[in-house]
Formats: sequence, structure tokens, C-alpha cells
Amino acid sequence: MLTIYVSPSLLAKSCHSILRSCLSVSFHIHILLGGDAWVRAGHPFVSSSRGIAINGVILIKTTLFRYRVITKRKKNFSVFVDAVKLVVQIQDEAAAGQRATTAVLTPPLSLDGGLAAEHRPPNLLRRVLSFFGNLPSLFNMPKSQLQCYGEAVYCFGEDYLNKCAKGKSSLERFASVVAWSISTTRPALFGQAPFNPILGETHHVSRGSLNVLLEQVSHHPPVSALHATDAKDNVELIWCHKPVPRFHGASVEAVIKGKRHLRLLKFGENYEMDSPNLLIKLLPTTGADWVGDVSIRCKDSGLEADLCYYKSHAFLGFGGSSKSVRGKIFHSKTLKTIYEIDGQWDRIVKLKDVHSGEVTILYDAKKAISGLKTPILQAPQNMWPTESATVWSEVSQAILNKEWGKASAAKQIIEEKQRKLQRERKSSGELWVPKHFTVTHTKENEWDCSPLEQSVAPAPIIVPP
Repeated sequence: MLTIYVSPSLLAKSCHSILRSCLSVSFHIHILLGGDAWVRAGHPFVSSSRGIAINGVILIKTTLFRYRVITKRKKNFSVFVDAVKLVVQIQDEAAAGQRATTAVLTPPLSLDGGLAAEHRPPNLLRRVLSFFGNLPSLFNMPKSQLQCYGEAVYCFGEDYLNKCAKGKSSLERFASVVAWSISTTRPALFGQAPFNPILGETHHVSRGSLNVLLEQVSHHPPVSALHATDAKDNVELIWCHKPVPRFHGASVEAVIKGKRHLRLLKFGENYEMDSPNLLIKLLPTTGADWVGDVSIRCKDSGLEADLCYYKSHAFLGFGGSSKSVRGKIFHSKTLKTIYEIDGQWDRIVKLKDVHSGEVTILYDAKKAISGLKTPILQAPQNMWPTESATVWSEVSQAILNKEWGKASAAKQIIEEKQRKLQRERKSSGELWVPKHFTVTHTKENEWDCSPLEQSVAPAPIIVPP
């Protein structure tokens, strides 16, 4: 008689083929398992109050939090482990069936319409206060910061990411990457801040062959990781974002630490770039604008670009545009300028060839970030409980209904649960580990996130065509 104890945490989830392999087992395998959420309708089993039988595989329910495998055939150990994996799968699928599938998905921030038009801040005082810390729900927009990051990748009109992979020369591809980088700049909704993602929160969305996955890998400080892959265009994106607030008296600047990587796998090119910073002005006039310098470089092609987001001035310093961007594309070694860049990121950005003087349109915001479609939930049964649209669904719906008391209560429950989990981890000495990324620190003590999987799977939430 052989008794084997197998920890559930050491077993990977299995597929339905395990069930088929168990059908050919001619002897009984007894498995003692803990927990109640293990029976899933649809499997060919006979159930009782003590257990179930699946074609000769007997699973007996107990209160023990372990699996006990007993058999006389030691040489068939792999089959026993497969049977245990089947139990784990049944448990996981049963738990998935019990998950809340409610998801609240709101329009993306776009150039016109979208969330900015449908959900306006309550008043000026609330707008100002919304940028300070963890405030009541009436200061929030009905979506998580993870969703805002994700929308910059999967919500678009004209597909500038696709253009990056279609460029015939390294210079053409580099210019397309610059245009795509500008396209990720979206209008800021002054007066309302997105929810601060909870630890381990995820956001998983697909648009065509582009699959995007984000995870909150740290809560204090807030650090968000993004991985996106497109098998059709051979494109991969990896981001690591850490916003750091800086106070400047009459304004607050959210400095976005971390790097963005765009990889064109077909050409073996890796592009590394920064993000502009968000400046929230409080006095004398209020507003939110993207500012600062952005560097884009590709060591593989020897090309670089420097961009500057700034406020231009018209006559005597008055007027102008707070959404101006200018810069250049140049050779890394010689520093020789190839193109000059100038325009407004919410309108038109032009590209000027310094040799020929020819001017072309690099980026058209109206085509890129206008009339964006709201994501929809296509497969609720596949949605994780950590999904942003589920975690914050009750709060978001209450905000949309302007039920501020209900929204605040729901938000408080989420935050208190997170504080309780944090206390428990601290008390037990448990170290929380992300599920989808590995996290390291650079020599400059900055965060670096690497995905655990080579590609991102299709998501239950999609952007409609």
C-alpha cells in the first residue's frame, strides 16, 4: 500500500484530457481532499454526500487540506498525480463558476466624447481635491488606473501600432514608433482620478490579434506592469509604470517612472521610451496637461528621438496651446538630425525632412483617438476575480448612478479588505509575489518588470471591431 501526500500549491492546473486518461484506469484511486468547492456539473460522475466516483476514480471529500493517494500499483505513480491534478482542476473550475461575473466597462478617455463627456466632475473644489491621496468615491472616475493604462494600447481609431510593424526601412519604422508613442497620450480628465489598483489586480483585454494584460505588482509604491503581444504583426509591448507625485506650490506633477519597450520581433528591433508627466494646475487657473521630455531610442537601428511636451505661447506670452509637442529624430552616433517634429498631440503633429524640406503628417489625433469604442465582456466565465472591471464594478456602477453613499461604502469595503490582507501577510511573514510578472530593481533602484509568459492569451473582454 503506497500513501502519497501532494500539496495542492505544487500542482499545476490540468486540462480535460486528464479526465480521459483516468477513464482507462482499471483500479480505484482514493483521494482525500479538503474544501467544498470541487464539484462541477458536466463531468461524468456520480455524487453522494461523501464523495464522487468518476469511472473508477473515487474522490472522497474530507476536511483535510491535503490530498492522500492510495494504491497497490507503485509503478503507476504518474496516473495518480494526474488524478490529483484532475481534482485540482475540478476545484478551480467550480470556484470559477461561483465568481462574480459582473463587470462595469466605461467609455475610454478620447479626444471628443467618451468618458469626459458622459461623466463630469461634481464641482471645482472636488476637482482640486481629487488629486490628493485616497479620497471618497465622488472624487473618482469609474475605472481603475490599470484600465487607463490599458486603453492607451488597445483603444484606438487609426492603428499606429500596426504601422510600426509594416515599415519598409528602419527609419520608416522608427518614425512610426514615434507616432505610436504620441498616440498613447490621452486627454486627462481634470478633477477625477482613477481608482488606485489593489495589489494583484489585473486587466485583460483583446482587440483582434492584440492581447493586453496588466497587473498591479506593488501597491505602496503603486507600480503597474503591462504585457501585450500581437502574433499577427509580431509585436510585443512591455511596460513598467510607477507614478511619483511632486508638489510645486500651485501645481502637482505626476512623474511617470519606468520604461516602455516596444519590440518588432520580425526585424529584431527593440525600442525603449519614456512617458510624459501629468501636470495638474491648481492656481491661478485649473487644468491638467502632459508635460516633460520623452526619449525614444533603438540601439538596433542606431536611431533616437527627443520629444518635448510643453505649452506654447502666442502674442506677448498669451494664448497658445498647452498640448504642444516638438522634437527631432537623429542618428545616435553622429547626433545628426534627420527629421524635425512639431505640432499638437491633440491635433496634428508634422514631420519635416531637414535635408529636402518636405513636410508630412506624422500623427493625426482625430483619426487616432476620436470616437473610441468601449470594451465589452464577451466571455464572463473566463474572467478572473482580480479583473479591474470586476473588482471595482459595484463602486463604478454607483458612481455612474451618482449614488455617492453606496459608492463610498463599496470602496471602503475593498480598501479595508486589502488592509486586512496586508496585516495578515505582515504577521505571518508572507511575501506577496505577482502572478504574471517577475519584479527586479535596477542599479538606479527603479522597478523593472518582466512577463512570465512569452505571449498573452486572448482575453474575456474585447474591443468590438
